[in-house]
Amino acid sequence: QTHQESFIIHSITYLTHACVDLKLGDKRMVFDPWLTGPAFARGWWLLHEPPSDWLERLCQADLIYVSHMHSDHLSYPTLKKLAGRRPDIPIYVGKTERPVFWNLNQSGVQLTNINVVPFGIWQQVDKNLRFMILMDGVHPEMDTCIIVEYKGHKILNTVDCTRPNGGRLPMKVDLMMSDFAGGASGFPMTFSGGKFTEEWKAQFIKTERKKLLNYKARLVKDLQPRIYCPFAGYFVESHPSDKYIRETNIKNDPDELNNLIKKNSDVLTWTPRPGATLDLGRMLKDPTDSKGIIEPPEGTKIYKDSWDFGPYLKILNAAVGDEIFHHSSWIKEYFTWAGFKDYNLVVRMIETDEDFSPFPGGYDYLVDFLDLSFPKERPSREHPYEEIRSRVDVIRHVVKNGLLWDDLYIGFQTRLQRDPDIYHHLFWNHFQIKLPLTPPDWKSFLILTYLKINNKNSPQCNKK
Repeated sequence: QTHQESFIIHSITYLTHACVDLKLGDKRMVFDPWLTGPAFARGWWLLHEPPSDWLERLCQADLIYVSHMHSDHLSYPTLKKLAGRRPDIPIYVGKTERPVFWNLNQSGVQLTNINVVPFGIWQQVDKNLRFMILMDGVHPEMDTCIIVEYKGHKILNTVDCTRPNGGRLPMKVDLMMSDFAGGASGFPMTFSGGKFTEEWKAQFIKTERKKLLNYKARLVKDLQPRIYCPFAGYFVESHPSDKYIRETNIKNDPDELNNLIKKNSDVLTWTPRPGATLDLGRMLKDPTDSKGIIEPPEGTKIYKDSWDFGPYLKILNAAVGDEIFHHSSWIKEYFTWAGFKDYNLVVRMIETDEDFSPFPGGYDYLVDFLDLSFPKERPSREHPYEEIRSRVDVIRHVVKNGLLWDDLYIGFQTRLQRDPDIYHHLFWNHFQIKLPLTPPDWKSFLILTYLKINNKNSPQCNKK
């Protein structure tokens, strides 16, 4: 292959967040399409304005890779639009313990060509193109990353992996892409009480972001890719109710990371803008080639300044008045379904309004996970305690649909206090990753509830 051959037949166009459009010969491959709507219920919104032709680009793809089930990578609002045009588009995911598309049927999105592939095995697309999906060493049950190889040129996308492939990664790939920003957690912004003062939180965030920046720079230096691109961190907490989070959840600057990398190595760097294209062939031949990076046309909108909150909040709000919440027995039904018990932890769950004040007429209850009981008061035995305040629209939407609690925690829809200040990994891991794959059977719950009410009110019952 001559360098001339590779011009523009080997290119990467950045769309938004973790989504890129790869042109590899006559094949097109897209990573992690989140191009419309929110992620994590209503907590994350796109920072960048995607190119206006994003849906056309998705429809023209030969295959799509979805790295994991988090909604900033697996975006059902985006895939719903795609499925309306190309329901049979080939989508590839890794064989994670919890299936990436575990909630596909519940979502109502009609996709018919999802391919689950084993880790560490090359998948041949054509004679020139193949890819391999790899697991994360820290979160193998959920996270994955990918190597794409076209005519000997390798692209490594580590996505959100904490320790991609357990640290066993190829060196000197042509392009490496990874997350960089931080801020993808409710900790510590949503915590209060004890040490969690504003000063402590600000210092913790500053320290953690710097550690992440240095880790990424060190990883790039060790792996020595020809080109590095920081991505998968371009989100914003843009809903007005989340102003506090937006102002305190400071994220890393991609240019700061790229400058750190350039200071310590000869690696070329690319800070992507929506619609910009990296011509890998040109850049590999001559890094100074002015046509190696094709910027979007002048005047192209880079940052979003408005978000269509309404339709998505309407979906969440629909759960607030759902019939199941007319009956307090939903609490026992839900936590029995969830299946977490035999653990010494008492949690107080409080439904709140937008400002995390108790929601008028909302539920405020205790769950004792040692025996899965619902006491009126905290037990007299020694026990760890957490108080979780959740916006009523999100918690009821999560409960009704059997969704994972990432929508609450990573989506900044809770405020938490705990005593003592201990992270209960088993509890959070269960509700964030291990909940049942099918939602609670609320239809049967309502039938049984009304049967009990009718029996209780029947004349025969009263006679007895």
